[in-house]
Amino acid sequence: METGNHTSTSEFLLLGLSSRPERQELIFGLFLVMYLVGAAGNLLIILAIGSDSHLHTPMYFFLSSLSLVDFCFISATVPKMLVNIQTKAQSISYGGCLAQIYFCILLANMDNFLLTAMAYDRYVAICHPLRYSTVMSLRICALMLGSSWLIASSHSLLHTLLMARLEFCASNVISYFFCDLVPLLQLSCSKTQLNQLMILLVGGLIVLIPFLGILISYIHIVSAVLKFPSARGKQKAFSTCGSHLTVVILFYGTITGVYLSPSSSHSADKDSLASVMYMVVTPMLNPFIYCLRNKDMKGALRKLVSVKAPPHGL
Repeated sequence: METGNHTSTSEFLLLGLSSRPERQELIFGLFLVMYLVGAAGNLLIILAIGSDSHLHTPMYFFLSSLSLVDFCFISATVPKMLVNIQTKAQSISYGGCLAQIYFCILLANMDNFLLTAMAYDRYVAICHPLRYSTVMSLRICALMLGSSWLIASSHSLLHTLLMARLEFCASNVISYFFCDLVPLLQLSCSKTQLNQLMILLVGGLIVLIPFLGILISYIHIVSAVLKFPSARGKQKAFSTCGSHLTVVILFYGTITGVYLSPSSSHSADKDSLASVMYMVVTPMLNPFIYCLRNKDMKGALRKLVSVKAPPHGL
């Protein structure tokens, strides 16, 4: 009879993105730059929105929340990877591995829910502008954010507890740069059918329902914008959605490729590359995608980082 809640493996080995020693320095430098750029960019967005009262609106409320989640997302895995490369170690403790799983699922879910909330915000702003202040009130926005954290926490806790009941008594080598569900399930010597079923059912619903919400929102948005009389109005409306759509396509494309494709189609190289895209590249690009073409955000950032020159003659 199988028993759970224990394991004969006290640590795992993370192989990272390449096993070749000559590539480690390049990978370290590349990921250090991506981490610093992503962390600084997302923190600047949070500070800029918080310091400018003109940006205290639902759209920027969700954007600042997304930036916080993205900052935590890259911080959950990249620093450990950089430390391992620098110290020429590959190990991560069993508890540390479960912690990475919990936070990665939690933050990926929050990205998912926040992208949906932002799509809904654009839908209300474009399709029902006169009701915008009522529908997207501070109370409703806070309720949306709080419920998202609750659902995301419950979902990540479910998978973490299901993983904790498994035994790992053979290989402990993970060909990823972080601990993730799919490679860990492949290492387990316990029955993993329940884990895989929860990934497909619960995980599928967690991804599918928000994605359908985004899709329906944009169907209504496109239908409403096409009825605008002026070409300039259409262009302005679509430009406010272009950045969001770019991130949505990138995020859902990589998530689907890693977690919702059949296990027979998985390969270490493909899954590792997809994981880098949604866990490192997307959070790093968030400040650029959302802010470079946004006049309000650029103005707030200039106010935040500008230093007043001293008067002449002093």
